[in-house]
Formats: sequence, C-alpha cells, structure tokens
Amino acid sequence: MKKALYGLPEEVRFCTRCVISNQRPGSVVEFKNTGKEPKPTIKFDDEGVCSACRFAEIKENKIDWDLRKKELLELCDWHRSKDGSYDCVVPGSGGKDSVFTAHVLREQYGMNPLTVTWAPHIYTEVGWRNMQNWMRCGFDNMLFTPDAKVHRLLTRLAFENLCHPFQPFIIGQRLIGPRIAALYGIPLIFYGENQAEYGNDIEANDKPTMDPQFFMEEPDLDSLVLGGVLARELVDRYGISINDLNPYLPVQPDRLKKINAEMHYLSYYIKWDPQENYYYASEHCDFEANTMRTEGSYSKYSSIDDRIDPLHYFTTLAKFGIGRATYDAAQEIRNGKITREEGVSLVHRYDTEFPSKDFREITEYMGITEDRFWEVIDAARSPHLWEKVDGDWKLRHQVQNLSI
Repeated sequence: MKKALYGLPEEVRFCTRCVISNQRPGSVVEFKNTGKEPKPTIKFDDEGVCSACRFAEIKENKIDWDLRKKELLELCDWHRSKDGSYDCVVPGSGGKDSVFTAHVLREQYGMNPLTVTWAPHIYTEVGWRNMQNWMRCGFDNMLFTPDAKVHRLLTRLAFENLCHPFQPFIIGQRLIGPRIAALYGIPLIFYGENQAEYGNDIEANDKPTMDPQFFMEEPDLDSLVLGGVLARELVDRYGISINDLNPYLPVQPDRLKKINAEMHYLSYYIKWDPQENYYYASEHCDFEANTMRTEGSYSKYSSIDDRIDPLHYFTTLAKFGIGRATYDAAQEIRNGKITREEGVSLVHRYDTEFPSKDFREITEYMGITEDRFWEVIDAARSPHLWEKVDGDWKLRHQVQNLSI
C-alpha cells in the first residue's frame, strides 16, 4: 500500500448509496488544530453505506418534523422580543442557506433577526448582488470586513502550511455570530445545518445546539494555531499585533456565559435540503443562481459568493481525492435530486477540473507565484491517492457505477 497522509485510511472505499469516499475529512475546531491530520470521521457500515446516507434515511423516516417545529416555536416564544429589539443572530453570507434561515425565522416564527456577515476574500458579482438582495428583503445586517493585510497573510500561510486557504475565513465566519451576540447581549444564535448532515457522527444530530467549545476559550497565544502557525509566532515573527488577531480568537467564556448564549442549528428543527433552500430564497428574496456552472462541479447556486471557493475545493481534491462535484453530487443523491448513476457521471466529468477563471486574482491576493502554487498543491497529494502518468497527476481511485 502507498503511504497515506493526513491520517487517512490507506484503503479507499466509496459509498454504495452516494459518491463520497472514506477519505472525507471530519470537521475540526479550526483554531485548535494545525490541519495536518484532519482525521476522517465519515463511517461506512457492513453494507458499504456512509453515515451521511444513513442519516438521510433517519431524516426521511424516523424524525417527527411536526414535533420538531413545535420545539422551535417554543424556543422562539421564549426569546421573541416584545419591544422590537433583535432577538436572535443569524450569521451568513447572503447565500441560499442564510437567506432561508433568516426569512423562515422572521416570517414563520415572528423573530427579529440581526444578520451578521464575515466578508468573503473577494466578492463575486453574483455574491454581492445576493447580499444586497438579502438586505432589500427587509433584514438588518452587520458586515464585518477583517484587516485586508492580516487576512491575506493568514490566507497565504494557511495555503502554504496546510493547503487550506479557507481556514482563516472559516474561523472568522464561525466566530462572528457569537462575538456580535455577546457585544449586543443577544443570547440566541441560529446556524443552518450541522456538519453531521454530511458524514460526521450521526449522534451529533440528536442535539439542537452546537458545542460551545467551538467558540468559548481563553485566548492563549502559545497554543492557538492560525494558518499552521502558532499565534505567538505570528506576533513575534510576522509583526501582527494581538489586536490584529482579535477577530480570529475564541470568544472569552465569561462573555457568552453572561448572556446565557445558545447556538442552535435550524436543521435540527426543519428538514434541511439545500436545493429546496435555494428555491425558497429565490422565491422570497430574489436570490440569484450564477449564470454559469461552478468550475469543478455542475451546480450554479451553492457557495458562489467568494472567488476563492473553487480553489478551496481544488485543495480538497489534492489532499483527499474529493473535489467539489463529489460533495455536490453526494448531497443531491441523498436528497433524491439525482440518481447515483448520474452522480458518478458528474463526478467523472467535473471533479478534477482546474478552477482557472479566478486563478490569477487569487494567487495575487495571496502573494504567491504560479510555481509556488503548484509546489504546494503537489506536495499535498497523498501517494495512496495520486500517481504520475506520463508527467500528469492522476487519481488512483474514482467512484464507479456498481454495475461496472
């Protein structure tokens, strides 16, 4: 067997229901983990079915969604403001899911959400239009744009050290909701779906709330890691001040405990279906799909607000052999939008496509050359997933139709 990097299983298996493989990395607490060994958490049972597909069965057959909606109503009744003040925080980009979440809470449950956004690295045209359409739909929004110099540096370091240019954004996006909630004394924060929807431990979906460890921790520059670099080194070597790092640091526990903050997943209460969320956002808030499919996939409506998105998925292809078409197809197979055979065909056609459209702009943003980009990408390829054939990198394993 070829050596597997990142703690991945050396034997590559594909789900017999969808197209995901056992190489899918699990979600980690980004500011606690260097990203060098993101252990896989997706599980396969004796029938070769992944945990995400098994949870899709549970959603369809075993959850009483009417009862869950009653629980949501009770939660909202407890927190709903009577004086017009904000009663919940909804973090989001203005994408289909955050638009859906905010609109449902306001129109169906009578809440008055404050929406908060961590700005993308570089807005796409359609992403900015959707952000504006979200606000025109009647929502107040706080758009937080981090120090460009610091964010560009952290993005470059995350790419070079972890082959994960999205890490600083993920950290900021995750922390901005609780940070604003603590600032304004709003104890209820709503996120969209739990990542357990996509393959993390199924049992995590039994809880409506997010583990507070994702947010609450005393900042410690000698153990905190950003972009694969200790925070202390960012201060001492790169000249970043502690104030510069503040947006990326965990929220101090006493600030969230003081307001009895709760972070809830809307997907616990309402059956989550990203494509249906798109239709809802389009109907109610003029959400626009892109005019062309996303590079590396066949979709036009998911994660279209940041120019760096396609490059991020190209890095997951390099590290885990899983590109954007695999993620999209697996999700839509589980939700009954396409068949597995269609998904396999789409993965073969688009998964390894290189995102060339915004490549120059993104490498300039990170301050790296094209040669340096490929040096990082090729070093990140795990030998058990990739081989060179006639000078070109090829995947050793791709999902197949079961009839083949």
